[in-house]
Amino acid sequence: MKQNRHQNIMFEAALKPIDTDPVDLLFFRPVGYRCALFFHKLGLLPNTITVVSILLGISSGFFLYFEDIWYNIIGILLLFCTHLLDCTDGQLARMIGRYSRLGRILDHLSGCAWSVSVYMALCLRLMNSGWDFSVFFLALITGYFHFRQASAIDYYRNFYYLFSRKELVCEFEYKTQLHLKYKRLSWKADFYRKFFFSFYLQYMVYQERFTPDMQELRRLLKKRFGNDIPDWLRIQFEEKSLPLMMYSGLLSFNIRIITLFIAVLFDVLWIYFLFELTILNAILFYLIYRHEKVCRYFIGKLNRI
Repeated sequence: MKQNRHQNIMFEAALKPIDTDPVDLLFFRPVGYRCALFFHKLGLLPNTITVVSILLGISSGFFLYFEDIWYNIIGILLLFCTHLLDCTDGQLARMIGRYSRLGRILDHLSGCAWSVSVYMALCLRLMNSGWDFSVFFLALITGYFHFRQASAIDYYRNFYYLFSRKELVCEFEYKTQLHLKYKRLSWKADFYRKFFFSFYLQYMVYQERFTPDMQELRRLLKKRFGNDIPDWLRIQFEEKSLPLMMYSGLLSFNIRIITLFIAVLFDVLWIYFLFELTILNAILFYLIYRHEKVCRYFIGKLNRI
């Protein structure tokens, strides 16, 4: 009985405060937790698991290139394993308290790696069926908006975590702080570290660029309260922000993979690009609009106090 209670406490601690995608909540998070326990016993670190997930994600593109349903199923299963390990490394990091900036960078690289691999496979298959090189231009545009969608999910969720739990270690940093740390690194002495840091810095620059009202709210919060946001503000922000997390779930991994599987199953590969460019972008722009509106509301509220 005590062991079960202890495991439940560890499970809750390993989870993030919200899981808006029901597939994640019902499958990937619980299974990822069991995997995290197993890997912890083996002595593996979160970043090691992330690197494995990157390799699996890249290899999925090889199997999606062939016009063979069984190869395609293997490719989809590899992507599911990639996402499972992505859930696992984060839970393991929270479980053992091993947070690192390198871990966050590798997490972002994981998403980029499997996306590039899948896009390449789809483009080459489309060229085999008669498309010309313009399909790569379509993939490039889709990849750009995929990056925007992924960064929006990450940023809005972390901003929500900033308010939702005092005890939560929030993976939320500031562009100006990162830029100073980046400048201190030497390309000669810290090449690999600076290389990964430059990627992460550009990621943060982009995230701050499309959220001007959120940045204004962050500055105001820092000026008024430092790192101690009052409980009344936490509660009110959570009430207004939590319903919007549903849209983050709609931009998640699972709906993309379901669409990808349908596209390869019926050999209508262009559907996947169209889905990301239309449906997911419409959700993205609505998400940005609503979040910025919430931030403007609290800016006005704080300025009246």
